[in-house]
Amino acid sequence: MTDLASDPTVRPAAAPPPPPAPSGTWTRTCRVDQLTQDRGAAALVGGRQVALFRLSTTGEVVAVDNRDPFSGAQVLSRGIVGDADGVPKVASPVYKQAFDLRSGRCLDDPDVAIAVHAARVVDGWVEVATT
Repeated sequence: MTDLASDPTVRPAAAPPPPPAPSGTWTRTCRVDQLTQDRGAAALVGGRQVALFRLSTTGEVVAVDNRDPFSGAQVLSRGIVGDADGVPKVASPVYKQAFDLRSGRCLDDPDVAIAVHAARVVDGWVEVATT
């Protein structure tokens, strides 16, 4: 009999799909424990790409548009997360402009902003408001 736990070619089964999202204006995206702190993940919410972040300083989950307005690329979920004087931010991996994760305001150009989406955790699932 083969010991499956020690066999490197055997992979665990994929996680089951999430249960359906609750009715209303919220879209269920992933389990909160699937979000690595201070790293982004992309989700499709209402036909729009959204970048999700779980902040290590507060544990809160925030959601912003994934589109970098300077390059036009859907890359903000791949950005570098940090803070500027206590303001949580993500820096675009393309041209490095930083965006406030709570307001969407560009910290490098006050005339530019990204959309911020309401996010919440319900029973361990991240939900994002559908706009």
